[in-house]
Amino acid sequence: MYDQHIQEELPYLMLYTGVTVCCLIACCYLLFRRGNAIAPNVTSSTRLRRYAAAFLGVITLSYMWCMSVFYLTEAEAIRMVYLVGALFDFLTVFPLAMAVMLTMLQDRRRPLWPIPVLMAPLVAGMAVCIATQRDDVPQALYAYYLLLTIGLIIYMVRTTRQYGRWLRDNFADLEHKEVWHSLVVLAIILLGFSLYPLEIYSLFFKYAVRVNTILLTCFLVWRVETLSDLSQGEVGGGECKPQPTETEDLQSQETGIESATEDKIRPLLQRHCIDTQLYLQHDLTVQQLAKAVGTNRYYLSQYFSRQGTTYNAYINELRIAHFTGLYREAVATRRHFTVRQLAQDSGYRNYTTFSNAFKQCMGMNVTAWIQKSE
Repeated sequence: MYDQHIQEELPYLMLYTGVTVCCLIACCYLLFRRGNAIAPNVTSSTRLRRYAAAFLGVITLSYMWCMSVFYLTEAEAIRMVYLVGALFDFLTVFPLAMAVMLTMLQDRRRPLWPIPVLMAPLVAGMAVCIATQRDDVPQALYAYYLLLTIGLIIYMVRTTRQYGRWLRDNFADLEHKEVWHSLVVLAIILLGFSLYPLEIYSLFFKYAVRVNTILLTCFLVWRVETLSDLSQGEVGGGECKPQPTETEDLQSQETGIESATEDKIRPLLQRHCIDTQLYLQHDLTVQQLAKAVGTNRYYLSQYFSRQGTTYNAYINELRIAHFTGLYREAVATRRHFTVRQLAQDSGYRNYTTFSNAFKQCMGMNVTAWIQKSE
């Protein structure tokens, strides 16, 4: 009877073992490998890399613990294994998942202490459930978990939008910096956890959770390796406070931001950014531009805000104007060219980024604009 049970579960056991090994390999890869294999030119965050490795490591341990159910036949013993596994997940897996998602947002270092506070009711409730073996406690815990996940989704949507605005206000190039993918990670994680109460009774959900874990593991490794570490840059996170400047008139706030930005910054941008074509520099930050102009990041950000634009949009407008100028010159001189090469000469390393920026600035895609120009 026992051998027959193992034989019936063999395909699922093989999948389960494969997922466990996959998580372990990914954990060791992120923890011990120096440099990126997926994106060699990207310097990823060491902090994010360690949190992701720890997250995959505890998933591996959780899977190894729950693997004992394949060799148990008594329902009560199987139930206890799942309850202890759930307690372990509430203590480690879910808190580390939240830490990974918060670490992806690099505009400022957010405190992680609220995570154990939020998880405390789940941990305490699960401990009571294990001690008393009451059937009504898991339902209450599941209700609390659903409320927690809904609140986390709302919080992550809000903070991700704030992070996107911070990127546009401080960086000319957004490649390898955007993190809306973290919402996808969040959805996958929540999907896996939400299926916990169902997977015991349904074979479909058992397979779905394992496939979900494989997707999460692959996606997380890719996300960690393709997300640039912004902590080493010149742009500070979160607050924009005035710093000493090289321009005496802009150093004093007594003149007011209105007159300073309108009367002083515009000609400085013309002289030090447009005339010198500084906007063609890759990964030009607002801090670097402010230093070249002779002001500081605070005033420059305020200037773009009062103009109803962002730093990223300002640089893109200059680059697109440069592209159109190169295109018209190439057509006039009948010089051989490719649109991709002209885009690179205009400051874009990624053609998709160029295409999106062109459509946003010109109101049409590149092909339509070329046809219209002809």
